[in-house]
Amino acid sequence: MKRRTFVKSAMALAAAGIPVVPTSALAEGEVTNEKTTEKSRVRSFRPLGKSGIQMSDISFGAGRLNSKSLVLRAIDRGMNYFDTAPDYGGSEDFIGEALKQVKGRDKIHIASKYCQPIPFQAGKSHLQVGAKQADYVAAVENSLKRMGTDYLDVVFVHAIGEKTDLAEEKARLLDPEMLAATESLKKAGKVRFLAVSSHGPNNMEPLMLEAVRSGHFDILMMAFNFMKFPKIPDLFKEAKARDIGVIAMKVLAGAKEQGIKFDPGQFEQAAFKWALQHAQVSGLVTTIQSAQDLDLFLPASGQAFNSTDQRVLDHYAVLHGRNYCRTGCGDCLEACPDGVDVATILRYQMYFENYGDEKQAMRAYSALEKSAASCGSCVDEACNQACPYGLAVGQKLQAAHRMLSLDLVA
Repeated sequence: MKRRTFVKSAMALAAAGIPVVPTSALAEGEVTNEKTTEKSRVRSFRPLGKSGIQMSDISFGAGRLNSKSLVLRAIDRGMNYFDTAPDYGGSEDFIGEALKQVKGRDKIHIASKYCQPIPFQAGKSHLQVGAKQADYVAAVENSLKRMGTDYLDVVFVHAIGEKTDLAEEKARLLDPEMLAATESLKKAGKVRFLAVSSHGPNNMEPLMLEAVRSGHFDILMMAFNFMKFPKIPDLFKEAKARDIGVIAMKVLAGAKEQGIKFDPGQFEQAAFKWALQHAQVSGLVTTIQSAQDLDLFLPASGQAFNSTDQRVLDHYAVLHGRNYCRTGCGDCLEACPDGVDVATILRYQMYFENYGDEKQAMRAYSALEKSAASCGSCVDEACNQACPYGLAVGQKLQAAHRMLSLDLVA
């Protein structure tokens, strides 16, 4: 990136109220980082609340898993916590194949979700209010069958906050049918701990606080990264006081190309260390797609966050701060006169553009009750004005609609 372009970006962000730290240390060839080697491995394990689990601080998100060998490589490198779900394609099947070659199931911690084995659709693949106790039990038993194991360490009520109706989401969070099923599964030895997750975009903080104070949940997993979430540390502190484990996700803030020549893995490691510097965080879950990801990510394990890391993240914010829709924010949702679910649509666009989940993103978008089609003729621009980060929300929604509404490939 040319210096004049960087300075203009920094000035624009400063005008928008986004703090910018001087990045003189980011000149090409000047920033150095710990060398990434093939032998990098997990070097820190943290207690996951009162569960008794010692969780690898960087853990395996299996959302796009396509082989058992990658699971075995991760285990060999020290990862001991694997996050999967019935709607993650063949993820549970591959984990099951890997488990057949692992000695000591008790040393590997498996988390899955209360959902159906269908392609992800917001508000559909995850079990909703109206599901019966038998549906929750069947979801877990089918996961156990696919993975060839007798129990899940953790089962999640997943993605709380997908819908805008706070009362409906509270009802799903504390559904008596779900709670009764969980108690039955625990007594049968098929589930050890109950957890809840949220990446918003609606009411993430109040819903997760409700979960903390309900007394039903052992573990929280939340979107948490360096680009937002000023109130989340207070929530984490209350969770810690109640001995509830906290897992961070969406730590890479969109995982966009940086536009500058960092050392390989430097941005990712800085983002991970930023999240892990919070004492209440037991660990983070990040999607692992290749052995190269292990090489890039694991050097951050057990390492302290430092000033060089901060400069890397500040520079990322300069490049992308006015383009990245903060996961879990939702500040603009009430401003749309047409009720478009801005944050969800832009999250699907992120899955398409930055995560390589084109088909899943398009299917999920097509299942929404209201698309962004109306944004092309909107002259109100209230969404732009409501965004506290200066995003051109209307233009982004129009681009997302064009990207996500193409005919699906069979």
